[in-house]
Amino acid sequence: MQINEIYNENCLDTMKRMPDNFIDLTVTSPPYDNLRTYKGFVFPFEDIAKELFRVTKVGGVVVWVVGDATINGSETGTSFKQALFFMDCGFRLHDTMIYYKTHSTPLTHNRYEQYFEYMFVFSKGKPKAFNPILENTVRAGDKHIRTKANKENGSAMRSRQEYSVYKETKIIRNVWHITPNNTRHEHPAIFPERLAHDHIISWSNEGDLVYDPFMGSGTTAKMAILNKRNYIGSEISSEYCEIIKKRLEQIPLKLDL
Repeated sequence: MQINEIYNENCLDTMKRMPDNFIDLTVTSPPYDNLRTYKGFVFPFEDIAKELFRVTKVGGVVVWVVGDATINGSETGTSFKQALFFMDCGFRLHDTMIYYKTHSTPLTHNRYEQYFEYMFVFSKGKPKAFNPILENTVRAGDKHIRTKANKENGSAMRSRQEYSVYKETKIIRNVWHITPNNTRHEHPAIFPERLAHDHIISWSNEGDLVYDPFMGSGTTAKMAILNKRNYIGSEISSEYCEIIKKRLEQIPLKLDL
């Protein structure tokens, strides 16, 4: 199995050539419901989820970015059904994150505007890598009181007080406000480079192998290269493979974040 390659085929064909426990991290946004047309190709979700569990290393992570269509006035709930099936396969639901789109097309209907997608973070056991993204703490250096419990006679008596100081930085929250890429691409459903970049640095280490079974325009591969990770991609559309090839030929590029 060659790494740092894009395979123009169904992802099931790619994964069946992978040994067990092969991939460190998967970052992908699959076609879902009727929100995306994908060249008329079939999307056998359950088979894909089972194979992802097999090829993911113990301690590895799958980031599954997905939303729901609204059909006949009701959201499909496909995202939740898929999350539960991943858990049935043996994955842990490590985190349910939100990709909040800072730019979105307003729609006219009898509900509030849809501005987000889910980012389900599944892990095969405890994640072996977590490199959290940090932000500055507003009250850095300020003192605050921490109350600790003292146990006496089997009951908790909250009496001990200690002073602590707010740190300079803290881990960001799991709702990510991300602006779509400024540049236009021929692929209809490209996800932001920032999204792929942040998940890759969060859930993998340099030299790890990152997979995208629906490579699309090559965002996951590009961010893997720029962050010193290896990659494998599956893309069933030969047209999109040409887009990926052109895009990766331009690396190194400045991050479009």
